[in-house]
Amino acid sequence: MRCSGSEVLINVLIERGVETIFGYPGGAVLNIYDALYDYTDQIRHILTVDEQGACYAADGYARATGKTGVVLATSGPGATNLVTGIANAYMDSIPMVAITGNVAQNLIGKDSFQEIYITGCTMPITKHNFVVRDIEDLAPILHQAFDIANSGRKGPVLVDIPKDITAAMTDYSPLPKEDQGPKAPPEIPQAELELLAKLIENAERPLIYAGGGIISGEAEGPLAQLMEKAHIPACHTIMGIGAIPDEHPLNLGMVGMHGRTSCNLAIEHCDLLLALGVRFSDRVALNFKKFAPQASLVHVDIDPSEHHKNVPVDLAIAADVGDLLEAILPHVSAQDHDSWWADLNRFRQEDWQAPAANGELDPTAMVQVITDRLGKEGTLVTDVGQHQMWAAQGARRAKPRTFITSGGLGAMGYGYGAAMGAAVAHPDEHIVHITGDGSFHMNMNELATAVHYQMPIVTVIFDNQALGMPRQWQHYMYDDRYAMSDFFRTTDYVALAEAMGARGVRPENLQAFDQAMEEALAHPGPTVIWCNIDRHAQVLPMIPAGGTVADSIRTE
Repeated sequence: MRCSGSEVLINVLIERGVETIFGYPGGAVLNIYDALYDYTDQIRHILTVDEQGACYAADGYARATGKTGVVLATSGPGATNLVTGIANAYMDSIPMVAITGNVAQNLIGKDSFQEIYITGCTMPITKHNFVVRDIEDLAPILHQAFDIANSGRKGPVLVDIPKDITAAMTDYSPLPKEDQGPKAPPEIPQAELELLAKLIENAERPLIYAGGGIISGEAEGPLAQLMEKAHIPACHTIMGIGAIPDEHPLNLGMVGMHGRTSCNLAIEHCDLLLALGVRFSDRVALNFKKFAPQASLVHVDIDPSEHHKNVPVDLAIAADVGDLLEAILPHVSAQDHDSWWADLNRFRQEDWQAPAANGELDPTAMVQVITDRLGKEGTLVTDVGQHQMWAAQGARRAKPRTFITSGGLGAMGYGYGAAMGAAVAHPDEHIVHITGDGSFHMNMNELATAVHYQMPIVTVIFDNQALGMPRQWQHYMYDDRYAMSDFFRTTDYVALAEAMGARGVRPENLQAFDQAMEEALAHPGPTVIWCNIDRHAQVLPMIPAGGTVADSIRTE
């Protein structure tokens, strides 16, 4: 059929099963928006307050569903507003296609109005990016973008489309379904499989270290089967929350800087560490040279560039982690690890215990209230900072894709956009957004979007009138020199919420907070719950950067 470049774009999105896109119009993409006007029955467009919020929403939608998030922005500032969101998706391996408009080709390179070389800006933070120069290349490039975003280690792809391409006419035919889809994962060499089976069989103190790759690869089923068949305990990263049900008897909990002391001790004493879908982040392997010092290290990751990057390993396997786990299952059997479990139970006695809340708005107690009210399968979204770590420590998630956070980039301001994406993904569920006063000030404009679309987002603000995590580091490492980490802001979040058309409530104690949560989870639209917490509350335990579990801080 004969159609414009804009119609080609819309038709490819429909072919790829895209039902929702997030974006913001502008001059360079008005042809696309004009075409979209005729397809509102097939593609829903969510108009955010700005492009960064749209990018975060596409990211949150992808994390909540496993589908590819799609964001659309105009040229110049519209495109550059996507950069942090694209980087966030890149760091956490989230499939996303970002579509930007640009000035017409005859204006490129002339410092034209709202012209920017966005592919140059985003080259280091995308899996690939494209500039469409010929209308005949538009459909093939768009299909490639979706395939690349979902092949191997998933991630964002950017497609920049000059305005003249969106207006040009071409003959268009849908791509057959059999020609669509990501590349097949690499095959697993039999020799590596046999060596892995032998390592597992001979290990006396085996441990699984599971990350976001388990969730991305939908490998939680075979992971649980391996744990149970071989009776191997597991810990997980913040990105791996939900990969193993919290109450699973073989789940030790979260590892890393603010993880459980018992998990960090387990890594220090294990003799075999199966690192599955992880990248040995410096928030887990805080001291690369002293990480898992007694263990044979096996690293399974679909991206071979991650192998030996941070920590040298004894066996590196480039494979889809789900395929690997299914392949190894027939080769393993239950082993007697009684002495290892005795050690693990002893390590648990070292875990930090939160003091009793005594009815006060204590962060740890608040997270417990939230998870009790939301349930173990509801979706939690966080911003970045102390509240993020308190939420991670007490998340108690029972399935994947129910804990959404900015892991690698640590982007303050991520939370509300991501919560909107999750709300669009699960329109019949309430989404709980846990944030701090610092992070919320970076994204509270998107409250207007949630009100407009009546998204059932419950925002809980942990307000300590400070940049909590920098302040915590300043307490322990900078002799209480609180340089620019105390706010003393006068924002009235209840009045703000009401001004934007949302509900606002300010509980004064834990009992009132519990009631506020109950009411918010029954309300059909967005609610903001403003909670004043102690400025001196710390996230514990904490291993300082570059340290080991021996350096762990466990007292305020």
